[in-house]
Amino acid sequence: MDKNIIILGSTGSIGTSTLNIIRRNKKKFNIKLLTANNNIKKILSQSIEFKVNKIVIQNKKKYIKFENQFKRNNIRVFFELEKALKSINKKVHYTINAISGIDGLEPTIKIIKYTKNIAIANKESIICGWKFIKNTLKKNKTNFIPIDSN
Repeated sequence: MDKNIIILGSTGSIGTSTLNIIRRNKKKFNIKLLTANNNIKKILSQSIEFKVNKIVIQNKKKYIKFENQFKRNNIRVFFELEKALKSINKKVHYTINAISGIDGLEPTIKIIKYTKNIAIANKESIICGWKFIKNTLKKNKTNFIPIDSN
């Protein structure tokens, strides 16, 4: 059975490492969503290679500039994570949150209700927002998996 997966911050080092693992096990995973902030060429390449038809570009200027390029490749581009998540029908098996720094906290809290397991490689989010993360995990019966990013 394929495991559905979302990768937040797919163009950074943790996201890229995750995709390297998936690359060796492509038949076991179905990537439902990738996100990036600035590295448009890399997320386009990732989307095409892994046949991902939904992405989020969080940098509004780049979102506007490159939206049509993704459409030509049948990739639906979102600016807001929540809109992208609402287009996913059921909880995914795994979410990898590889967004660095405190910027990863809000997406963590938003995505918990859409995933069965969340792996976080972001110490700042855990330290600053553990109370909120813990409550949201419990409310949504989502498992927490810490990842060491070193």
